[in-house]
Amino acid sequence: MITQRQDNAPETGPGRSGLARTARLIRLRMASRRAKIGIGCAVTALAIAIGIVVASAGATPARPVGPPPLATSFSLPALGQPGGTVSLASYAGRPLIVNFFASWCAPCQRETPLLARYYASQHGRVIVLGIDSNDEETAALRFIHKAGVTYPVGFDRFPAPTTTSYGVYALPQTFFLNDQHRIVAHVLGPVTARLLARDVALMDRPAAQDRG
Repeated sequence: MITQRQDNAPETGPGRSGLARTARLIRLRMASRRAKIGIGCAVTALAIAIGIVVASAGATPARPVGPPPLATSFSLPALGQPGGTVSLASYAGRPLIVNFFASWCAPCQRETPLLARYYASQHGRVIVLGIDSNDEETAALRFIHKAGVTYPVGFDRFPAPTTTSYGVYALPQTFFLNDQHRIVAHVLGPVTARLLARDVALMDRPAAQDRG
């Protein structure tokens, strides 16, 4: 008797099992390859990161080429002195400190009395110019009197063109100018006695030393 095989019967024997094993091996190899790629990427990223850190640690900051930038010239009404002006040109050939502040600025309320005491202690050896920015005149006058300010103060009313010409959009900021009125130091935020001593020394350097 001849037994007839049904076409839809499951196929058994080494042919089907061999294909299954081959498929499993392919999947394992692909998973292994993906894992190796992932590890390789992680190692490469780590190597790059280490290289950047090492390079940064051994790098020497580049010195600016050429002389420091010139300060922007200005002429402003003198605060509390009707008809008076405060201008950079009036101090040609003399080093000076230019401080931007306002009565409403909380850090300025701590910084300005320190600047006032410093200026008084120098007895004219160091010039300080204040620029009161974007302020109300009455409040500004009350503020500088309370702080003991005796140096000249220019009033840069809104929209404060002199202040913005120096790139000042947050107060206080202080610029230290040499005798050519080049900016040799710039302090963001309130100055301290230590910063004043450090940056005033830069103002007094011979002009030739400021060239790269």
